[in-house]
Amino acid sequence: MFSCDKCGECCKHLHLSSLYADLDRGDGVCKYLINNLCSIYQNRPIKCRIDESYELYFSKIYSLEEFYEINKRICNKLKHL
Repeated sequence: MFSCDKCGECCKHLHLSSLYADLDRGDGVCKYLINNLCSIYQNRPIKCRIDESYELYFSKIYSLEEFYEINKRICNKLKHL
C-alpha cells in the first residue's frame, strides 16, 4: 500500500492537472478536503486512489516500486510549492 502522510498537498493543488478539474472548488483545492482530510475518503474516485489507479492504469507501464517513487517525488514537490 502507498504510504501517505496525509499532508493534503495533492488535494490543494488540483489546478496543476486538468484531470482533477471536476473536484476543484475553484481555487485549486478539492471540494471534499475538510480540515486537511478527505471527507469522502471511503468513496473517493479511482483517480484519487494510488493503489487502485496503479492496478487499473499503470501496472503495465511501471513496477509498483517505480509508481510509488513517482508519486512520492510529486508529493515532495507539492510540499515545496
